[in-house]
Amino acid sequence: MVALDLLGRRTALRVLWELRGEPLTFRALQDACETNTRLLNTRLTELKEAGLVEHAEGGYRLTDEGRRLAKALQPLSKWADQWGLRQGQRLP
Repeated sequence: MVALDLLGRRTALRVLWELRGEPLTFRALQDACETNTRLLNTRLTELKEAGLVEHAEGGYRLTDEGRRLAKALQPLSKWADQWGLRQGQRLP
């Protein structure tokens, strides 16, 4: 439940998603997440404390644990893509 609480917080999953590739500076991550400075600082602090994100040369990036989480979320992402397509087909 602790993990779901953390991941359910506003922009938490978005931050993880945006960090799936190369490290990003704070400004680049803020632009990618389309969020404000205060909220991004809060989420980054929480994600760093959880061991999912770190700040290193080049900016913020996923830790090994963060990459394991991203891999674990791939089936959910695939389901969400398929679900979205089915929902779109039902629209008038």
